[in-house]
Amino acid sequence: MPACPALLIAAPASGQGKTTVTAALARLHARQGRHVTVFKCGPDFLDPQIHAFASGRPCQNLDLGMCGEADARWRLAQAAADSDLILIEGVMGLFDGQPSAADIAERFAIPVMALIDAGKMAQTFGAVAHGLASYRPGLPFAGVLANRVGSPRHADMLKESLPPGMGWFGALPKSDDSLPERHLGLLQAAEIDNLGQRLDKLADALATSATVDLPALVDFAMAAPPDTAPLLAGKTVAIAHDAAYGFIYPANLQTLRQLGADLRFFSPVAGESLPSCDAVWLPGGYPELHAPAIGSNTVLWQQLHDHVAAGKPLLAECGGMMSLFGKVVDKAGTTHRFGGLLPGRSVMQKRLAALGTQFVDLPEGSLSGHTFHYSKSESPLAPLTRARTADGREGEAVYRLNRLTASYVHLYFPSNPEAVAALLG
Repeated sequence: MPACPALLIAAPASGQGKTTVTAALARLHARQGRHVTVFKCGPDFLDPQIHAFASGRPCQNLDLGMCGEADARWRLAQAAADSDLILIEGVMGLFDGQPSAADIAERFAIPVMALIDAGKMAQTFGAVAHGLASYRPGLPFAGVLANRVGSPRHADMLKESLPPGMGWFGALPKSDDSLPERHLGLLQAAEIDNLGQRLDKLADALATSATVDLPALVDFAMAAPPDTAPLLAGKTVAIAHDAAYGFIYPANLQTLRQLGADLRFFSPVAGESLPSCDAVWLPGGYPELHAPAIGSNTVLWQQLHDHVAAGKPLLAECGGMMSLFGKVVDKAGTTHRFGGLLPGRSVMQKRLAALGTQFVDLPEGSLSGHTFHYSKSESPLAPLTRARTADGREGEAVYRLNRLTASYVHLYFPSNPEAVAALLG
């Protein structure tokens, strides 16, 4: 049974600073020579990029709804076997969602450190901490860390407000070093100027004002990885990967390699053409922010037209699907020409259009995934099927033309490797 120090960083709500503090902790311990593995609760793409940069190791997702308990169990066991520290960033508030970050903490007996934005409170800090700690009996609650604290006296007031016996991890002062965001969350790691320097400064602040010793050991039950047959052996999968197509679960790449596929990455934004391949995957991202560069890559679009016409598979997810329509309208109302492999257009919205776990029954098999987008798409093409939400409501449309499959759903490949092999094989 592998054992490893582990801590889940949670909060009462979004916007408290979980990503910043988790990344700073990872950076601090990695600088000290420790092998730090970071996980992100939920189906997030952006926070894991920050954590991978901070720790120097891939950051994977833990989501009991989309990924499943067995997947989470073996990934945690694998991490425990080769890590000196496991950090897990929660999602939203500690108890938000079904399942929640608290469910993961309780299921795997991982101690919880609650990060609370104390910038606009004093003794009420103790009441919030007490509520988080006692709301669910049996939750392995380790203590609290105060964020955005105004002064040493303010920190003393916060600490004194805590119930007797509650763990105190310290206080972080107010800072202007929070990580920049855009409409889908944080900027991608490669887009943040001086990210290493920012993380070092945050790590130094933690070392000065917080308790950063290794947390308690957690025993993780042995779990074997899934038995994945090399169904894509000898096949080459070309994957778009750049600032416009960056929403890729590390577990998806791992699954493709376990299936035996040879992966070749290319950048539509940089004007690169399609590598020689048997299948193509266009992941999600921000194609609307790079419309001139992508739209002008006419060689690539002709290659993709020829690829689909030849009966070869192409999987396009969210932003990848958007870029296959003839037109994309950005937030400023400007219309851009895109690939034209699918009839219709995508139009960016001012508000979130869809969010949540979804499940898709394809002819190749059933897969779980997630949807999160600010655009709406219009097409005269009749959907092959529709995904469904966790509570059984109708979800996203799935389009198919020949071997082209497109949807807003970001599929989680480990949920059914055999279906992925059939989809791309």
